[in-house]
Amino acid sequence: MRANSAFGGIALIILAAVLWGTTGTAQTFAPLTLSSYWVGAARLLIASLFFVCVLLVREPRSLSPARLATLPWRLLLIAGLCMASYNLLFFAAIRATSVAIGTALALGSGPLWAGLLHICMTRQRPALNWWIAVGIAITGLSFATVAADKSVALQASGILLCLLSGASYALYAMTTKRIVSQAPAALSTGLVFTVAAVFAAPGALVLAGAPILTFADSAVLLWLGIVATGIAYLLFSTGLKTVNSGTGVALALVEPVAAVCLAIFIVGERPGLSSITGMGIVLLGLGLLIRLEVRSAAR
Repeated sequence: MRANSAFGGIALIILAAVLWGTTGTAQTFAPLTLSSYWVGAARLLIASLFFVCVLLVREPRSLSPARLATLPWRLLLIAGLCMASYNLLFFAAIRATSVAIGTALALGSGPLWAGLLHICMTRQRPALNWWIAVGIAITGLSFATVAADKSVALQASGILLCLLSGASYALYAMTTKRIVSQAPAALSTGLVFTVAAVFAAPGALVLAGAPILTFADSAVLLWLGIVATGIAYLLFSTGLKTVNSGTGVALALVEPVAAVCLAIFIVGERPGLSSITGMGIVLLGLGLLIRLEVRSAAR
């Protein structure tokens, strides 16, 4: 039974990562003119409004003051701040490096941060096989990234932003796992994104000035906010109920694989053999990781 629950949680997180991977494809058909900082803040705001609408239709009583008072607000605030930080740091990291390098460093460092945070919080070390599987996946991502973008000269500031972004995401995932054990996933995720939007919007205003929104931007932002953020993170939060948070963070590496597949079959791009090989190595590492997670759940 526990193994089946783990499989279900893993499937939800993988589906979430696939939805995250649609971000680049969506912008290929309608490139955004809005500042990347405002893209991050806007998708958080749209996602929070999406959750409010869902809750008003499905569980209106969950938004009552009495129900809200029972929620773990300290954890919700921490998760919201982590999500806001992740968005701002991630887009700042991309500006300081490149999309490929920034994504690889941020996503690749996330599982490593999750493992270190797990040790600090529980005084228990993840199994050696877990580290090996994660290492294989990160090696594959690094191989594919270097093959795709060899010309970027990395600076210490860019690397630091990427690492801080990965740390914020890992802490968000670990905090979210604790939250969803105490509150419904839709309600808690919606509140986390509302908190994140409150933090991120002023940050975007300071970093990028007042936003100028076009009709094309609005269409893409609706997709990013509702599908690639709202629905995706609801799946991710629900999956964390039965999946180790470190494994959940590592499974986010499905995102670049999904992005490459969408680029091939929808956009018509033709990545090189090195990139495809790297993504194959990522899937090998994640396959080993899934096997470990299911075995652990069965025990």
